Amino acid sequence: MSTIHWTESHTARSARWHSESATPLPGRVVVADDRTKADTAYRLACEGTALLWRGDFHNARQLLQAMRRRIDRKPPRPGDSPADSFHLNRRARSHRARVLGRLLVLLEDDYSLRLRRAPEVRRACSEAYGPPYEPLAVSFTELLGVIGAHQWRKKGVAVPALDARIHPHYGVFSPVRGEYVDLVAHTPLPAPADNRAARRTAFDVGTGTGVLAAVLAHRGIEHIVATDISPRALACARENVRRLHISGRIDVVGPSLFPDGRADLIVCNPPWIPARPTSAVEQGVYDPDSNMLHSFLNGLTAHLEPGGEGWLILSDLAERLGLRTRRELLSVIEAAGLQVRERMDTRPRHPRTRDTTDPLHAARAAEITSLWRLTSN
Repeated sequence: MSTIHWTESHTARSARWHSESATPLPGRVVVADDRTKADTAYRLACEGTALLWRGDFHNARQLLQAMRRRIDRKPPRPGDSPADSFHLNRRARSHRARVLGRLLVLLEDDYSLRLRRAPEVRRACSEAYGPPYEPLAVSFTELLGVIGAHQWRKKGVAVPALDARIHPHYGVFSPVRGEYVDLVAHTPLPAPADNRAARRTAFDVGTGTGVLAAVLAHRGIEHIVATDISPRALACARENVRRLHISGRIDVVGPSLFPDGRADLIVCNPPWIPARPTSAVEQGVYDPDSNMLHSFLNGLTAHLEPGGEGWLILSDLAERLGLRTRRELLSVIEAAGLQVRERMDTRPRHPRTRDTTDPLHAARAAEITSLWRLTSN
């Protein structure tokens, strides 16, 4: 078990270290408070020293902002190609996360935060980390993420296709980009296998919050099996299914990619970017070597009913960044014994497409999200 050690008021102290992004244990920890200057904090953090905050909560936020401004004075240079720009931007973001992540806070053995003007964080931490049992040291940026996730979980995300709200959990990708949901909501459904009268079935592979499974139920699919490899996602999907009162039509199972059996329709919205995630939340965006994409395509024919369809929802952002080619995608589809019946396209509507300060703006502005209707050869 990882433990950090520091000295406070001439007394040796220690606490369990926790990092959702698997950040290594800090080698050196010093105490910081309201008297700590931003330049000093920034220098120490860049040198690898962690600062355990003991001052005012809101002053810690201000210190974090001051450190961020110092990092942003040296923005990443443009690359020689879109792929170079992507990797340089990822490297800069990783450096920023590393430096800012060295400002720490201590959660007591009941997850209370004993800082002046600190908010109540016990419920948010219990939702993210599970039941408390001993003091826990975490980065301040991670705690702010936990607090933000708790607020999203409480209020939910409006999904017009459902005329309802989906409540994401910490570490589960939120359906804030509605274009992929709309594609699933409006693409024509395949007919039941062999025109049989039995109820139509669907699989939602990598369900996350369960939003696409809920949309399929809303469209009249009689039985849906939703899977995920993440225990957090499984718990999140089950809660959303209960909230929407559709537990009788959706089974949430896992951890696994495909469930047993076959279905008339199999839907998958894998992470769109073939790169390594650096945190739990990023697992919904980054897929190392396109592993999930390949696993879905290679397993699709074995789980489709005769005449069934696989729906692959995928952005072409990776292609525009030079991280994957259209030829590579089509080759994987063909090698899996699949053919493209139709492709439904839409353009993203999220604010980053209009952010001209984004180093990847050109690719984001041209991005197209597609639903690929796939059938067995």
